[in-house]
Amino acid sequence: ILGVRDIHADHAASHIGKAQGIITCLRATPYHSTRQKVFLPMDICMLHGVSQEDFIRGKQEKNVRDVIYDIASQAHIHLEHVR
Repeated sequence: ILGVRDIHADHAASHIGKAQGIITCLRATPYHSTRQKVFLPMDICMLHGVSQEDFIRGKQEKNVRDVIYDIASQAHIHLEHVR
C-alpha cells in the first residue's frame, strides 16, 4: 500500500496477518459456538480429547483451555517471527 518493496517487510506482514487471523478466530469462538459452529483446527482438538460439542456447550475444562492455549501459541510464534 505504501509502495514498500522489501521482501523482509512482506515476510513480516505475512506473519502479522496469520497471527491476526488466528486470534480473530479464537475471539469469535464463543459467538460461533452459540450458533452451533466451531472453526478451530480439529487435529488440535482431537489431540486434547476435545470435541466440537465441548465448545458448543461452553465447557471450560482444562483440556478445552489447553486447545485454546495451543492455538494462541501458534499466533505467538508468528509474532516472534516478526520480531
